[in-house]
Amino acid sequence: MLALALSVTTASLCNEMIDAIRTSYPLSGEKYYLTNEQGEQLGDGAYIGGVPAAYTESDQLVIDVLSFVPVAAAPLYSALCIIAAVLLFYKNKLQEPLTELMEASEKISQNDLDFSIEYHSKDELGQLCKSFEIMRTTLAENFSEMWRQVEERKQLNAAFAHDLRTPLTVLKGYDEILKTNDNPAIRETAATMEKHISRMETYISSMSRLRRLEDTQPEYRTVLLQPFLSSLYESAKIVCKQREKNLYLQNHISVLQLSVDTDFVTQVSDNLIANAVRYARNMITISFALQDNGLLLSVADDGKGFDKNILQKAVSPYFTEETNRSEHFGLGLSICKLLCERHGGYLQIENVSNGAKVSAFFRSSSL
Repeated sequence: MLALALSVTTASLCNEMIDAIRTSYPLSGEKYYLTNEQGEQLGDGAYIGGVPAAYTESDQLVIDVLSFVPVAAAPLYSALCIIAAVLLFYKNKLQEPLTELMEASEKISQNDLDFSIEYHSKDELGQLCKSFEIMRTTLAENFSEMWRQVEERKQLNAAFAHDLRTPLTVLKGYDEILKTNDNPAIRETAATMEKHISRMETYISSMSRLRRLEDTQPEYRTVLLQPFLSSLYESAKIVCKQREKNLYLQNHISVLQLSVDTDFVTQVSDNLIANAVRYARNMITISFALQDNGLLLSVADDGKGFDKNILQKAVSPYFTEETNRSEHFGLGLSICKLLCERHGGYLQIENVSNGAKVSAFFRSSSL
């Protein structure tokens, strides 16, 4: 309706301007007059079939433009009014619910469910927002239940580890008595019992250690990088020498200081080196580099690499490919992943052309 009114108004104004131009030009031709009985002319007379004088080029151009404007104005007004209607519809009907949904999606992607969607229209978008709110509520309830179960698991593991220590202590005492028996068969049985008791103690210690690490947060402090990285390399070199492996260093660090938790980095480095020496044939490479405002520590070995079928399971707690679990319970990579994530980073496991490579990233609080 607005486009129609504007089109009619524009056409009327253009026609008035054209008439004004045409009126300014006198007519030419024969002029006829009315006369009385005496033959006297009455009035000014009138032209019949008169021809207007020729327009100047500028006036002719103005007339042509004014004649074209109403033709072009109708679709132009229609397009502008349609755009204005769309913008008004978006502002009044779509902007608020879409903003609510976008903000809600961003918060959910950040694991933040402590919000609510406040849009109560009865249209389709209102129904969508209502469904989204139901989904958020369900997710929040599921997450709460999941965290409750995780905490219960932690407490159960802690109680389990604590309660096992007493019977193990008793068994160790009986085992010591049996080892002093004169019967060789009994002493052999006692030796076997000692191995399994020791294994159980190691398992309980690993459970307690993992629980403590789950509650640990990094303590950032600025350190001189080169001396710290040298200490990591020297520690790795000792382990490799004991297992008769060659260790190579790649240091790409160019800054002097970095704010990290040295205990986290040291523990991850020790675990990765301990894993690498078990599987490497001859060579292990430890690399240090800066990446995305943090420290990237990589350890590669020339072993057989990870089985493709279990590559994603390698960081799961208590998962290991080894059949002999008397000393190794499959917690090394799981602990490394946990420490890296606590430090704002990640743990990446991959197979390379000549073995396996594990990269640990620790995000710095500041550079």
